[in-house]
Amino acid sequence: MSTIKEVASLAGVSPATVSRVMNGEVPVAEKTRQRVEDAMQRLGYRPNSFARSLASNRSDCIGLVISHLAGPFMGTMMVNLEERLRLNQKSLLVSSGHNELSREMESIDFLMSRRCDGLLVQSDRLSDDALIALATEIPLVVINRLVPALASQCSYVDNQRGSYLATRHLIQQGHCHIACITGPLWKQDAAQRLAGFRQAMAEAGLQVPEAAVIEGSWQESSGRIAVDTLRQRNLHFTALAVGNDDMAIGAMMRLQALGLNVPRDVSLVGFDDEVYAHYVTPGLTSVHVPVDRMAQAASGRLLSLAYDEPWEGERCFATHLVERGTVAPPP
Repeated sequence: MSTIKEVASLAGVSPATVSRVMNGEVPVAEKTRQRVEDAMQRLGYRPNSFARSLASNRSDCIGLVISHLAGPFMGTMMVNLEERLRLNQKSLLVSSGHNELSREMESIDFLMSRRCDGLLVQSDRLSDDALIALATEIPLVVINRLVPALASQCSYVDNQRGSYLATRHLIQQGHCHIACITGPLWKQDAAQRLAGFRQAMAEAGLQVPEAAVIEGSWQESSGRIAVDTLRQRNLHFTALAVGNDDMAIGAMMRLQALGLNVPRDVSLVGFDDEVYAHYVTPGLTSVHVPVDRMAQAASGRLLSLAYDEPWEGERCFATHLVERGTVAPPP
């Protein structure tokens, strides 16, 4: 393996000049820079990234703490984070907490031990206080969640407004008996989506019986279980406002298995507008979440914090309803 001294000898410069070319922080004459780069290419020289980080006190690496790795939502988010950072010659190092507080804390320790220049954090388990404290140690941006004390360092979705629009759409179609399947209510986004449902119902003067709200797990299976629970409670409903698309698909499959037609007998609306919402039959009406824009903004904001790069962008992202085939007037 070639060394920096061999590159310097071939290019006819000092090792310090080779370092300046690699770091790109001190101006070097164009002809000199070209000689150094040509020498590196001829020798197949690869800079020692760890040594460079020690010299510059920067790793050019951003850490991502993520609650879990599965699903199209997380996949879309990671693709867009990595794409935005790569445009700025930064690498993304990912560690999953698997929805466990202890493992999310381990992920943070791991990424900081790797000398990451900043952290992107998508977490439901870490408390606001823990995130506020972390932001005093390292440049930090929180994704898909609002921490009021760190509002300028958050990139998040207006979940309440999205759920309000979905429920209002059902009401405008003539539905009065609407049940709601939520995600785990200890999570901020699930609680906000339930609030939007209640807001739309209250504005329409419609009651929400306690039995009409079922707390699910975000998983497809909990959508199926929720339909059975509503029927066991003898609750009359003609429509379902569902907290995410996975549960909505589960609910629709269970309704169809029971011999009910969607949307003729029961209408339903999902949330997130996942890619498969286009392909189920009927197509799932859902609230679109701009995950790509949210992720791009989050990475741009972190670049501004960690590297003093200019940034102007949104923090709170609006949703909109995508109408397909799962909503019709009540029977």
